[in-house]
Amino acid sequence: MPSAVKSVVVPDDRNGQRLDNFLSLELKGLPRSAVYKLIRTGQVRVNGGRCKPYRKLVSGDQVRIPPVRQPDKTRPGIPDSQIAILKQCIIYENSSLIAVDKPAGLAVHAGSGVDYGLIDVARAAWPECNLELVHRLDRDTSGCLVISKNRQSLLKLQDQFRNREVSKAYLCLLMGRLPEPLMEIDIPLSRPLEKSGERLVVADPDGKPALSRFRMLDQFKLADYVEVELITGRTHQIRVHAREIGHPLAGDEKYGDRQFNKQLHSRGLQRLFLHAHRLELPAENNESLLIDAPLPEDLRQVLNKLSSRK
Repeated sequence: MPSAVKSVVVPDDRNGQRLDNFLSLELKGLPRSAVYKLIRTGQVRVNGGRCKPYRKLVSGDQVRIPPVRQPDKTRPGIPDSQIAILKQCIIYENSSLIAVDKPAGLAVHAGSGVDYGLIDVARAAWPECNLELVHRLDRDTSGCLVISKNRQSLLKLQDQFRNREVSKAYLCLLMGRLPEPLMEIDIPLSRPLEKSGERLVVADPDGKPALSRFRMLDQFKLADYVEVELITGRTHQIRVHAREIGHPLAGDEKYGDRQFNKQLHSRGLQRLFLHAHRLELPAENNESLLIDAPLPEDLRQVLNKLSSRK
């Protein structure tokens, strides 16, 4: 049965939360696409007015939530198999967060053509928690991803990411040979809207600062195996920086080299060769929390095939 219209007053501990995230918690189990439709069609109102999904709420705001037909909260339309897979991907868990090794191919959010994302699966797996994504990974990128268990933890962790207190390192395979074993790439980036409606990230001297450190790990005839430390965290930063220095990522259909991708495909590469393998978070007592996800087997097999043809 559809729920009744309700008016929810934003509590103090959710001050500053985006409207879409607020609704996702209020309407647990409802697909993200349905949440956006409610907002877009004006069925959701804040203080009596229409609003955008990214509006930041203020404590005391009144949010009108229309009647919706919600799935069973214990089974919110997420296959049990996906819940089981996600639980097997847990790297670390405490009272504040869950760190998972995100599989490649799984989007973090539901969206156009995607019925559910990692956060939806996580909320089905842990219905007793108010889970939120602390940061994001592209659908084709695997590796370390952190989910907060409550609002207080979310704000603290997001501040740490924003203030560059979190160390982030990725493993990738680049076309050709880097000119130096250690390179610092400082190229500002922007994301203009293309005529097609797509947003491609480009190098732009007037864009946002973007800094990456590339470190050689191994060399092959066709490619270099590299660790990249992100000093900033811009959209597609590694992929665009790699392209800008003439060494695009293997398997990158958006910013990469078509011929290089074909060569790697013949060696077993079926996706973008990009893996978030390490996060180091500030913790209590001046300690740090190290979260590590080893290179997945499918990417390791590609390296093995390249190694046999050095």
